[in-house]
Amino acid sequence: MPKSGFHLQCDLEIPWLLYGTAWKEERTEQLTAQALTTGFVGIDTANQRKHYFEAGVGAAVKSALSSGTPRAELFLQTKFTFLDGQDKRLPYTKNAPVATQVSESMQSSLSHLGTHYVDSYVLHGPSQRSGLGGADWEAWRAMEALQRAGHTRHLGVSNVSLEQLRALHAGAEIKPRFVQNRCYAERGWDREVRNFCQKHGLIYQGFSLLTANRRELASTAVKELATKLGRSVPELIFRFAIQLGMLPLTGTTSRQHMQLDLGCSSFELSAADVGAIERLSC
Repeated sequence: MPKSGFHLQCDLEIPWLLYGTAWKEERTEQLTAQALTTGFVGIDTANQRKHYFEAGVGAAVKSALSSGTPRAELFLQTKFTFLDGQDKRLPYTKNAPVATQVSESMQSSLSHLGTHYVDSYVLHGPSQRSGLGGADWEAWRAMEALQRAGHTRHLGVSNVSLEQLRALHAGAEIKPRFVQNRCYAERGWDREVRNFCQKHGLIYQGFSLLTANRRELASTAVKELATKLGRSVPELIFRFAIQLGMLPLTGTTSRQHMQLDLGCSSFELSAADVGAIERLSC
């Protein structure tokens, strides 16, 4: 039986929806705490000060834990980000080997989050646009070592092409369980990567489902469907994503919208409605 707020997917207990903490800056602690008290059990962050304030996430998580929330009732996901994706506020030694940087970044994340393990540790994008390089494999081997040591339950990769995902899956000793990509309607909602995930038992996490698809979501078809069902457009899209087998992320800063987004687990779309949304890019 899945824990409250979780469901079974690919033999894993995972949340219906993740709260994404990117670009929150000084509001990170407040908004993460608000998400947790509203009902979110899954939190996504990264040890990348350029776009995330992981320590702010950690302050909210520590408060929740000290108030009695069991650690096992939370799903915490963070990321290792290569040097090119960082600013000057590095979570590791700049000139250290990649494997050392991965280890230092993880130790920093565990300290920020006030926990001895995370549920998912994600490579925050390969080091190059095409294929995988030596740095990517060095990072992945170090991440595998962290999982073996009990610092993370699962591994993942973000911002990855189908070609890169195939190569990583083929060469990894510990396969990724999560794939997190920006999801565009005009690209079939990342259909090829999603199909690979489904075939190999990986869980696809879709982010920017709303912000990357403003044109499509402003269409008459979407508005009419939302009106017919008595749901907001975000609820509609997050429910659609779930029925496609995705684990969607939301980064809303509104408590009301948080509540509405969490409501996506309480209704279903018909196969015809799912198909209509899936064809928005056609």
